[in-house]
Amino acid sequence: MRTGRSANSYIFGQANFVYSRTMTAFHISLVGRKDLSGEIYRQVRRAVLDRRLRPGDLLPPGRELARTLAVSRATVTVAYEQLAAEGFVTSRQGSGTFVSEAVTLDGREKAGRRSTGALQPRSIWEAIAPPLTFETVRFDFRAGLCDASLFPARSWRRSVTWALRSGETAPGVYEHPAGHGDLRVAIARHIGISRGIRAFADDIVITNGTQQALDILARVLLAPGDAIAVEDPGYGPPRQLFKSLGIRVVGVPVDRQGLVVDALPRGIRAVYVTPSHQFPLSVTMTLARRQALLAWAERHNAAIIEDDYDSEFRFGDRPLEPLQTLDENGRVVYVGSFSKTMLPTLRLGFLLAPPSLRAALHKAKFVSDWHSSAFAQAALARFIDEGAFARHVRRVSAVYRERHRILSAAISRDFAEHLELVPSTTGLHLTALARTMSVDHIATIARRAADRGVAVQVLSRFAVGAASRAGIMLGYGAIPTAHIEEGMNLLRACFDSEPQ
Repeated sequence: MRTGRSANSYIFGQANFVYSRTMTAFHISLVGRKDLSGEIYRQVRRAVLDRRLRPGDLLPPGRELARTLAVSRATVTVAYEQLAAEGFVTSRQGSGTFVSEAVTLDGREKAGRRSTGALQPRSIWEAIAPPLTFETVRFDFRAGLCDASLFPARSWRRSVTWALRSGETAPGVYEHPAGHGDLRVAIARHIGISRGIRAFADDIVITNGTQQALDILARVLLAPGDAIAVEDPGYGPPRQLFKSLGIRVVGVPVDRQGLVVDALPRGIRAVYVTPSHQFPLSVTMTLARRQALLAWAERHNAAIIEDDYDSEFRFGDRPLEPLQTLDENGRVVYVGSFSKTMLPTLRLGFLLAPPSLRAALHKAKFVSDWHSSAFAQAALARFIDEGAFARHVRRVSAVYRERHRILSAAISRDFAEHLELVPSTTGLHLTALARTMSVDHIATIARRAADRGVAVQVLSRFAVGAASRAGIMLGYGAIPTAHIEEGMNLLRACFDSEPQ
């Protein structure tokens, strides 16, 4: 089936034939060419080598291709015969001409490769770490992951079906950059109940996760050359994002009370913090520190970005008020995400900002990607409004609470001579500081554990400055409850072994 047609051009469209795969769109153009048979031959050959045409794909009949390209049938026949002679295509009586199943890419792959290109990226991208990848391991103690098997697929499917059928979104029409109105209302109500935040829907912007929220905020609040303070140690991707925008990143130490406010240097325009469950140390910023940070921001005319990434899961103690709730001067922007409570692949998050930033944030979201998925937003609004989200969080919290208990007990019981557990009653990971071992020794243990199928993360990888702490992070979001004890026994054996 043709998907496009013009003189001297042809697009292979999608077609279903016996013995044929659905065909990938492929364009042939003879405009301005002289050797017409040669051009048809070269363009089909290149498409095969590039894997745009795959073994078994059906080529258009010679007569049809000739008519569409406004050339003689003999011109097409010559090209097809040359392709057949070199083994790129085969003909089947009564069926047509197909890309040969015998085509291999060894030496021919090199011939079909594109030039690496003369364009070069800015030097900053050489310093940016490659994207995070998460390979499947048997005993996965990595932080930042949730248990996908706990996802409420059935109730979520009902919400998605409703969103597709209800007309809540207008197909073919772009939505407002701030996001779906019902979802903003639902989020405002949810964080008001769960976190005690007084929020208005008009002050919420829906984003594609936390990372885009930070990107938008950086564009609105900071200019190239401005400085932002981040926790040291701290979460890496935001630092990389800020650096890529030309923003100067300054690490500020964290102790048992949270970010050390007295260590903030002059000239800082914004501070990025995780006060409810510091990443990666797991400490909670004390009320005194929160008040000190707010006072500092007021004195220095600075913004505070509060990343509340996993405080939905709390297993003890009364939660402290978010910085946003304590803020009386409009200095705090609150950032949340559904990556831990739902799924990271959903790519939905939000930010809650003072009204003074509203117009600029809408514009920044617009120039970034216009708006997040309208259907997913409508479905999530329904999911929250029906109470399904709250029920899901209660259910998975019970599972994570048990894993937190088992893991905490294992660290305190079996690793006491090597590790000091940082007290934590929030989130999906625990942190343990090395008592006497060096950073290199802990790294060796982590590598040895990985060889045995046990994935852990070392604290040193999250250091901002030259100084780094020796210790490990242990996440319990992704590992099944029944596997925790066995995994910790394997990890303990790695501590007992001598370094290689």
